[in-house]
Amino acid sequence: MLRKLAIAVLTTSLLSACGFQLRGDYLLDDKLQTLYVSSSDVHGELTRLVKLNLSHNQVKVLQHSAVDVPELRIVSDKLDRRTLSLFSNGQVAEYELIYSVQYYVRFAGEEARKFNFELYRDYQDDPNLALAKSRELALLLSEMRTAAADKILRDLARVQH
Repeated sequence: MLRKLAIAVLTTSLLSACGFQLRGDYLLDDKLQTLYVSSSDVHGELTRLVKLNLSHNQVKVLQHSAVDVPELRIVSDKLDRRTLSLFSNGQVAEYELIYSVQYYVRFAGEEARKFNFELYRDYQDDPNLALAKSRELALLLSEMRTAAADKILRDLARVQH
């Protein structure tokens, strides 16, 4: 019993000493506890995921803008691809997917703080399995949007007002 307790304490100490943190709960600045989220694609998947993550972190997301409430504006999110390799017949064998996100945070009476980032994933294409590959691409894009929503919250946690 004592040995298990010692191992648990040692493990906890090592994990906290190296900076390990569980993901999912972000400590946002007090000024960001109420937030208006806007987007060029109001019903887009990234916007929905960001609002959901904010709600899970006890942030009140307003439906309409207010004068004294900070605004998170998702300016754009787009998917590009770059060819990485070709089959011997000249068809594309592998792509690199590039998911780009631009957004800003604006506090009342201040200039917007702009952020942008890109996420990368490799995707192997096979024209003989078009249906399966299109489903795989949809899953990859969904995973990239989820990662982007998490990244936006991590960035918001670093914003100090």
